[in-house]
Amino acid sequence: MTGPPPAIEAVDVSRTYQLDGVSVEALRGVSLTVRPGDHVALVGPSGSGKSTLMHLLGGLDRPSGGRLVIGGRDVSVLSPPEMATLRNETIGFVFQAFHLLPRTSAVENVALPLVYRGVSARQRRERAAAMLGRVGLGHRLDHRPNQMSGGEQQRVAIARALVTEPTVLLADEPTGNLDSVTGAAVLELLEQLNAESGVALVMVTHDQEVAARAQRRITMRDGVVVADSDAPHDRPLSVDHGRPETLVPAPSAEPRSVSGSGPGHPSGGSGGAAGATGRLPHRPAPADATPTPASGRGADDADAVTNGGSGS
Repeated sequence: MTGPPPAIEAVDVSRTYQLDGVSVEALRGVSLTVRPGDHVALVGPSGSGKSTLMHLLGGLDRPSGGRLVIGGRDVSVLSPPEMATLRNETIGFVFQAFHLLPRTSAVENVALPLVYRGVSARQRRERAAAMLGRVGLGHRLDHRPNQMSGGEQQRVAIARALVTEPTVLLADEPTGNLDSVTGAAVLELLEQLNAESGVALVMVTHDQEVAARAQRRITMRDGVVVADSDAPHDRPLSVDHGRPETLVPAPSAEPRSVSGSGPGHPSGGSGGAAGATGRLPHRPAPADATPTPASGRGADDADAVTNGGSGS
């Protein structure tokens, strides 16, 4: 009896960028499989190719060579609109900067990906409210990001990523703008969602303590995978199986501020640059990012957080 098909499968994937006439190999023959229900930490030093691989796994970019299959579909044959639909149906994104629309309520932020599916306004609100309840924010539906702490904003972002019921949740340093107590609560929430709903969780992190909580660790260096190991699942899950419908993490220990950033949140805020259109201006690449094409990554991140844009 065969198991379920892989959520994502990469076979000898490479990614080469042309910068000022020079070829830069960001990925050199990466092969890996993300299985349903996986909990993976993607680690490695700055410049190792983690961010490039994350963008490929999320359908935000295409490989220069090799084969990449997401949700059973080979991305090499998909048009940009088909790629956008695939992202909307398959992938949820959580970023270090929350990318919430600042003048929009929590429930409207969470409902945004459902617009691209043609879901009615009433159903969008119902589904978004239910998901916010699952992450412990059922009492904050109509609050805007600047009325929330950083931990609450990240939970809104998690709810938005999950409202479309994706098979894979990609989290890029999701606790990077949070203090240690709030970050631990967000990690526990992600782990509970992974354990109870079966969504595969792939997390890019520099934090070895965060990586140690994962069931599987993929280590990258110089654009290749140098280790891919399943680790004993010995972290405490703290899952209450008596309440499967509501996942309520520990309350944020940080004080709220009018900016919503709180201590240790220099760039979290309200998702800052995102305007009412949901588009983000170009942002500088993170420290570990590999070179990106001239078009930049800002628009792709905007498409990612709504899970339905067509920027491919």
